[in-house]
Amino acid sequence: MMQATVGPELARALLNPRSVALVGVSDDPAKTGGRPLQYLRKAGFEGAVYPVNPNRATVQGERAYVDLASLPEVPDHVFVLSPTDSVLGAASECARLGVKVMTVLASGFSESGSQGAAREQELRALARSTGLRILGPSSLGVVRPATGLRLTANAAFAEPDLRSGGVFVASHSGSMIGALVSRGMARGLGFAGLVSVGSESDLSMGEICLSTLDDPAIEGYLLFLESLRHGERLREFALAAARRGKPVVAYKLGRSAAAAEMAATHTGALAGEDDIADAFLKDLGIARVETLAALLEALPLAGRFALDGAAPRRVGVVTTTGGGAAMAVDQLGVRGVVVEPASAETLTRLRDAGISAHPGRVLDLTLAGTRYDVMKTALDVLLEAPEFDLVLAVVGSSARFQPHLAVKPIIDSLQHGKPLAAMLVPDAPQALAQLTEAGVPCFAGPEACADAIASVFARRMPGVQPVASSPAASGRSLSEAQAYTLLDRLGVPRAPAVIASLSGEVPELPFGYPVAAKVCSEHIPHKTEVGGVVLGIEGDAALADAFATLRANLAERAPGIECDEVLLQPMRSGLAEVLVGYRRDADAGPIILLAAGGIWAEVARDRSIRLAPVSVDTARDMIEEVRMLKPLSGLRGKSRGDLEALAQAISALSRLAVLPDAAVLEAEVNPLLVMPQGQGVVAVDALVVQG
Repeated sequence: MMQATVGPELARALLNPRSVALVGVSDDPAKTGGRPLQYLRKAGFEGAVYPVNPNRATVQGERAYVDLASLPEVPDHVFVLSPTDSVLGAASECARLGVKVMTVLASGFSESGSQGAAREQELRALARSTGLRILGPSSLGVVRPATGLRLTANAAFAEPDLRSGGVFVASHSGSMIGALVSRGMARGLGFAGLVSVGSESDLSMGEICLSTLDDPAIEGYLLFLESLRHGERLREFALAAARRGKPVVAYKLGRSAAAAEMAATHTGALAGEDDIADAFLKDLGIARVETLAALLEALPLAGRFALDGAAPRRVGVVTTTGGGAAMAVDQLGVRGVVVEPASAETLTRLRDAGISAHPGRVLDLTLAGTRYDVMKTALDVLLEAPEFDLVLAVVGSSARFQPHLAVKPIIDSLQHGKPLAAMLVPDAPQALAQLTEAGVPCFAGPEACADAIASVFARRMPGVQPVASSPAASGRSLSEAQAYTLLDRLGVPRAPAVIASLSGEVPELPFGYPVAAKVCSEHIPHKTEVGGVVLGIEGDAALADAFATLRANLAERAPGIECDEVLLQPMRSGLAEVLVGYRRDADAGPIILLAAGGIWAEVARDRSIRLAPVSVDTARDMIEEVRMLKPLSGLRGKSRGDLEALAQAISALSRLAVLPDAAVLEAEVNPLLVMPQGQGVVAVDALVVQG
């Protein structure tokens, strides 16, 4: 197997090639296959461009070559524009000649059924065996505005004045590249590069972005995700971007997708595919937005907040329009971001500076705020106030009609150490352009403004990373007794248990009645489905009767399964029941989930999810997010539960992510009883699936 092109070498061949070849390029520049040659010439690409078309001597007035072998040099990057059935042949030729990168426009691969999936597998196998890197299939190409590289078939790049800048865009959807370009240009954004990732048969979004991280022209990344394919590479990129202080903002499809079901535990069904993706992105420091506008507008704000573990939460608002500010406050509140009122000390400072200030969540300057000195003074005071992590200036009609008055004090306040952002209520493109040019995070509406702020605040500093592991396609369940051995190793408290023989005598118990009796076999993960549980047993005679009941139920409902072990436990009760689940997801990696127990586990879907492992501090945050656990904090006179012990248990179970010898695919403690404060937590059932 040849050495694959990776890192900076990959970035050069992909985005900074010295030469490109267009295989199957059309003579008609209006056709999809003719656009790349037209775009490259109009953009002034300085590298060599080789049209390849075996059916024509010239293409768009330029000499055409019959095949790649006929070229005067081996091109760095080949864009295959020809039909699906020609792609494998072109790839073989690229590999034979030593081409670094090949981009495939054609569809008709894994998305088109078994025959297409087989074709894509051949393409992937060729890449792995030869070192040729393949972008696509279904890639509309790559663009590097600074060098005139418009190696794309996307119609949006007919735009003559594509601005160069610091934003790098990678998208699974090729058409979304065009949408982001047109909308970004309207906002005055400049792009360092744009890549249509396509189907990721070889090159993944994470690897592409990772290869560009040392490019000084790139200040931040916008990702449009359809899935978390190749999650390990995306994780690697996100961690490296966080270390370099380069912000990443993502829009991911799939919020309405049905939950992913799992055969053995409730954890997968409770989490859901998109919920796992959400935790994956946030825990790796990526700001996940919900709106397309925020995808374009959030990056400057994300760049103003370092991923240092100190999560920002508090927003101060100053405005010249009470109604506009109320919309922003409302949208922030919907997303769980609370606008802080100014403190008494801050109000005093404002009044001492000659500004009329009243207690409330918003400092409304009214028309006086359109004066430079009033707005600038107010911003100076608010930016010094310790109660705010971010100051948001909401500007009304003056943003459109007097932008020099409305935006200049905001721009002049940008150098303050505290983050400052602006939201313009009217349609004010000139003011937005000025703010964007100055580097002020700015928003054209309350929805995108709140979305961007909430998504940036929701990012979490990446913590300890799991050991690398490839999840097995299936696993085997441990018996409950074997699962308890693993819990003991992790330090998760559990109820005492005794193993006895179903066919033997009632044993002498080290604990008192009442007890529970449960069949114990790795072949029966769901004991209640076979009538394998008897609860509330009082006395030796009742326990003997329970043994007989369990034997009869097994004979009737699980006749093919040999099981002679029974697990006996004392009956326990607590203030609440919770479910703590662990799962090694094929894309996102290990996750830990906390959910309300009992019927609420699946009815209310009241849960919190993080990438595993988690610290005790993070586990405390998870507890805060589960609504049904609020009363255990002593709310309204309720008895306090031992939430600290719960946090310790969550963190302990999550350590499965860093125990390579355990090889656990899934683990679930359900229920875990939360006892009164100071009395800990107790696991009374557990299921573990090993790979």
